[in-house]
Amino acid sequence: MPIRVQSDLPAREQLEEENIFVMDENRAMHQDIRPLKVCILNLMPIKEDTELQLLRAFSNTPLQIDPTFLMVRSHISQHTSANHLNRFYTTFDKIEKQKFDGMIITGAPVEQMPFEEVDYWDEICQIMEWTKTHVTSTLHLCWGAQAGLYYHYGIPKIDLPEKLFGIYKHTVQHRKTPLIRGFDDIFYAPHSRHTTNRPEDIEACEKLTILAKSDDAGVLLVKSNDDKQVFLMGHPEYDRYTLDKEYKRDVAQGLPIHIPVNYYPDDDPSQKPMLIWRAHANTLYSNWLNYYVYQVTPYDLT
Repeated sequence: MPIRVQSDLPAREQLEEENIFVMDENRAMHQDIRPLKVCILNLMPIKEDTELQLLRAFSNTPLQIDPTFLMVRSHISQHTSANHLNRFYTTFDKIEKQKFDGMIITGAPVEQMPFEEVDYWDEICQIMEWTKTHVTSTLHLCWGAQAGLYYHYGIPKIDLPEKLFGIYKHTVQHRKTPLIRGFDDIFYAPHSRHTTNRPEDIEACEKLTILAKSDDAGVLLVKSNDDKQVFLMGHPEYDRYTLDKEYKRDVAQGLPIHIPVNYYPDDDPSQKPMLIWRAHANTLYSNWLNYYVYQVTPYDLT
């Protein structure tokens, strides 16, 4: 699929090197197909990495995507340059009167803090409330998923005894649901988190359905029954070396960390990590964009 981006976005060069179809604004203006407007609230510290991972995940659908990168006003990023943020990002006050076909709320490195103690929690709540009326479907990732479950349904997150870290096996539930159409019975997905949600808390909510879970990693994928909210506890968008970087960073800092599960051949960090989740990740993002955004969003968003 063609991804419509600004011509000088740094991720564009890398995407083109990977043979992913990227078009700039000038070419997109000459097509009759309306691009899907997808707002990405990027809360990750190294925003360029997340931009690349999400745009790559969009690349296997024929739909044209017009992403808008959003940052919070109530927090100053320490790991992404002000120049990059000023050039490629906007803030909620600039877009709150607009409507979007889809939205992604990413994870954030604040999961061990109570939600109310996060310095941008009030702003996140304002944005999540706004999505109810201004976004066709919202996809929440990792901490963003836990925040969404807590805000919309009052479901708490629970501390884990140690970091959940690696590539875990999951089983499909409710196979006929379009979001998991094309999935195998068993599939793998990356996790990297210190907290979780109890399956029984989610199952007790009649407005939610669990679509995939793991004996070892817990719940992975949940959706609201009206399809407007999707919650993804893991990181299918991660590339081959993301967990490798996290592992070696934690080791260098002397943090308690185990070798990522099902990641290195023979659990040997000197070897090339195994990429065993990409196909299902691409299917998941394609299904969300197609069945939960494109097929139901109005042509005229106004």
